[in-house]
Order: sequence, then C-alpha cells, then structure tokens
Amino acid sequence: MLAKKKKKLPIGIEFFASMIEENYYYVDKTLFIRDILDKGSKFTLCTRPRRFGKTLNQTMLKCFFEDTAPLNGKDKRALFNGLKIETAGEEYMEHQGKYPVIFLSLKEAKLKTFEKSYYKLRYEIIEEFKRHRYVFEKIDEDDKLLFQKLVSGNGNEEDYSSSIKFLSKCLEIYHGRKAIILIDEYDVPLENSWQRGFYEDMVDFIRSLMGEALKSNEHLQLAVMTGCLRISKESIFTGLNNLDVISILEDRYDEYFGFTQNEVDAMLKHYNLENKRNIIKDWYDGYLFGRKEVYNPWSVINCLSRVVENPERDPKPYWANTSSNDIVKRLLEKSNTDVRKDLEKLMSGGIISKKIHEDVTYDEIDKKIDNFWNFLFFTGYLKKVGIERQDKDGKLILDLAIPNREVRYIYVTKIQDWFDEKVEVKDFSLFFDALLNGNAQIVQDELNNLLGDCISYFDGKEDFYHGLIVGILGRLQHYTLTSNRETGLGRCDIVLKQATRRNKAVIIELKWAKKEKYLKKECDAALKQIEDNKYSYELISDNYTEIIKYGVAFCGKYCEVKKGTNNFL
Repeated sequence: MLAKKKKKLPIGIEFFASMIEENYYYVDKTLFIRDILDKGSKFTLCTRPRRFGKTLNQTMLKCFFEDTAPLNGKDKRALFNGLKIETAGEEYMEHQGKYPVIFLSLKEAKLKTFEKSYYKLRYEIIEEFKRHRYVFEKIDEDDKLLFQKLVSGNGNEEDYSSSIKFLSKCLEIYHGRKAIILIDEYDVPLENSWQRGFYEDMVDFIRSLMGEALKSNEHLQLAVMTGCLRISKESIFTGLNNLDVISILEDRYDEYFGFTQNEVDAMLKHYNLENKRNIIKDWYDGYLFGRKEVYNPWSVINCLSRVVENPERDPKPYWANTSSNDIVKRLLEKSNTDVRKDLEKLMSGGIISKKIHEDVTYDEIDKKIDNFWNFLFFTGYLKKVGIERQDKDGKLILDLAIPNREVRYIYVTKIQDWFDEKVEVKDFSLFFDALLNGNAQIVQDELNNLLGDCISYFDGKEDFYHGLIVGILGRLQHYTLTSNRETGLGRCDIVLKQATRRNKAVIIELKWAKKEKYLKKECDAALKQIEDNKYSYELISDNYTEIIKYGVAFCGKYCEVKKGTNNFL
C-alpha cells in the first residue's frame, strides 16, 4: 500500500483560505468564531506576542463572516467543512457569509519616517476601498464624491482618519447589514514609531482612525482587533467603555493563539515524529495564556518542516529573527545592579517577582525599569509561573521566568551583543601595559572590573572566558595572537608574540573553577600545565628573549591571575 501523503506544513501561510484550499496542515481554531458570537462583545481586542497566529485567526473571521457575493467571490462555507465550528451547530453557521467585512492590517506600516508609514497605512485603506467599489450602485452622489476622493489617494490626513467609519456606512447602505471591522496588529505602527522617534505623530493618527471607526459608529456590528499590547493611556480607545480586552492574563480565548499540547501531539503523530516530543517541548513550549500552556506556533512549524526533511536536524531559535528583540538590549543599556541580578537569576533558570499592569505604553517603557518587565511579559519574553497575587495597594504581582530554550537564546544573544559593545569601546591600555610588564595584580583587577559589568550566564564556562580574552587581546597592536594551537606537548590556550621584534611573548592558560575558593588552586594548575607541556619551548627556539606566563582562573564574575616564572634569554 502507498503511504498516506502528509499535508504540507504552512510556513509563512497567514491566510485561512490558502491554508485550507492548498491542503496545508491546519490546527483547528475555528471555535474562536463560536466564542466571539457567544460573548457578544461589540469591541474585542486580543493581545498576544508576535507570530502566535493573530493574522491567521483574523483572516479566518473574514472568511467566515464576509458576504462575498458583491465581490464576485465564491461562497466560503466549504472552507469550514469538517472543522469544529461546523459541528458546533447551525446557530453559528447561519452567520456564515452574512456580513460586509472591513479588513485592515497595520503590520506593514513600520517604515523609517512618519510620512512613509502614514502613506503605507493610507495605501492599505485605499486598497480596502477598492475592494468594496461595488457600493457605488447604492450610495448617493455626495458619498460617491468622497468615496472617489479617498480611493484615488486625494484625501487629506483628516479624510483618511475617518475613512473606515465612512466605508462601514457605505457597506450598510448596500448590504442592509452593519459591518464587521477586523483590524490586525493595530499597534505595529506605534511600536515602530516609538523606536524611530515619531511616536506622537503616529499616536495622533491611530487615535483618530480608531476613534472614528469604533466609537459612536452606528454602522458597526462588531469589531475584533489584535496586537501585542493594550494601549489605553494614549486614549486611542477613548469612549470605548465596552472594549473587551483579552490579554494573556485572561482565561477567555486562551487556547486560540498558539498550539496546545494536544495539538502538538497530533501534529507530531501526523508526521511520525512522536520521538521529538520532549525536545520540541523544551525549545518552544512554556507560554501560559490564561490557564492554557501553549507552544510558539511559528517555531514549531518551522522546526517540524526541517525535521520532516532530516530527522537528525536539531531545533533552532526561529522566533529570534521575527520579534522585537532589541527590547532586551534596551533593558541592558538602562540596567542597574538590581536588574542585572534579576537577569542573572532568570538566566540560571530562576524566578523573579514583579508588579504587572496591562496599560503599558510604548513611550513610557524607557522611563521606568519596571515598565520593561511589563513589556517583556506581555510580548512573550517572560512567562507567568505560580499563582497571581496582590500587594497591599491591590497591584498585581506575578512570578516570572523565561519560557523555554528558544527565548533563553534571545537573552543570551542580546546580552552577548551588549557586552561585546561595552568591550569594544572600553580603554584597555592599563590592562595591556600590565599584561606585557608582568603585573598580575593589575591584570586581575582590570578583568574583575570588566566582569562586574557582565551578566552571569556562562554556559560554555571556560569557552566563554577564552573567547572574552581572545577578543580583548585581538585589539593589542604589534602582537600576533594564536589560540588553541599545538605547541610543546599540548595545546596552549593563548600565546601572544611580539610581531616586529622577537623580544617579548606572553603565554596564558585559562581555567574555570566551580567555586571561588578553588580559584588559586586552578591558577596553580594552569601554570603547572604550561611547564609540564613545555609551552615555552617553541618560543625559546624562536629566540624570544622574554616569555611571561600567566595562569588565569574564572568563577562567575570573579577571576584570579597568577604569574609564573619568566624565561629570559
């Protein structure tokens, strides 16, 4: 018998219709439709981290609710054949294909200036107007003039800020039904403008756009929005007293963004990869939305697509290249001793406790260190563990940890980048002078000062310290550096040789100690290794007249440096 053909894995497929029509593997989230209808909220905002299926769910809602007849499109009911919403009951399916839908994605409006970002937003609005040109048949002459002005790109900023409300009016006139508005990734322009320095201009436009579209819009049936953060202090949603915000703290809709354990198990079974369960869980699980523990769907799909081709392939950090990871670096740049201790605790697998509030605003993130922890939590860089509690003032306190190995990789990478930049601009002249003149105490003091600014996460132990010293010594002029090269009877960690004249050379052997009390012992072991393996013999035969030897031992943020007996010729 022929083996059953496996479904394609949907890498980068964000549109529901493509997912179903092109036979991709689909994790059924259609009961989200049922819950939206059951809850009956006029305005719903679902906030989730990037790449957790927000766009796919929004396009699913579009396919379900939209009346496609005026668009000359085929009925979308067949897309839901056999899916959970179809079996939930006809009282839900009777809403299928019954409403005009305005779909607006703001995710691409992340350009370098306000003008370019605004024109991108305007383009998206114009394209939605073009999609609904059919309303011309029934709207009056004044509305036709305004419609044509907007669709031709001749409107001003005020015109476009009120355009969605106007379009919903035109749609109700044509269909005889109020419109559904779907806005995807509403806060991407805000985050981008915050990073690039035109935040206030973008806030003003988004506030007007949202206010006109959602507040006092008598032509609106319901609206569903998605984004990373709830932003209310900027008054973007002023007047929306019945805005239903579903953050990662809420139990409602907790299983509709991200993959649950059962869903991942079913996917692994489909591809005969059940033996990969533990490693997939270690890398991509660990997020807690409401009461559901979920996997990062983007990373699971990307990983499985490669493992299907080659079962020996190891997991990789796919989310690291898709999210706003510079927030970790910004935290480091503003960090104090307490923040670094918290990061060290997190990196070691520990838990920190922080006050959390949902009204995080982009322009306030840099103003208080505590706001960084809020941002990291709501955007997926930290997860809740244990139970929620309140302080004496009623403020929410959560215990937080790093969700999984993939997110930990992001911290490690950004911490390394930050530390490398500090090393790059640091003046090492005192260190170099002491090293070349045999002053072990100053060498030790300078290294300890540098390590004091670091975040302890040294997975590679000796490898990290080796890379650090090699990176520093690579800036020393007029000396050549060799690392882990065979010499004498073994491989010496680091050898520095004067390049222009064969006067001076430096041998450095590195050790790592499990506890600080063993630092001196490890220094002695390093110096003994230099002598036992005759690391200086090649230098002597090359006529170097002074050879300085160091044993250097590290433990966490501390090091010990000891100078051995010099060779003089």
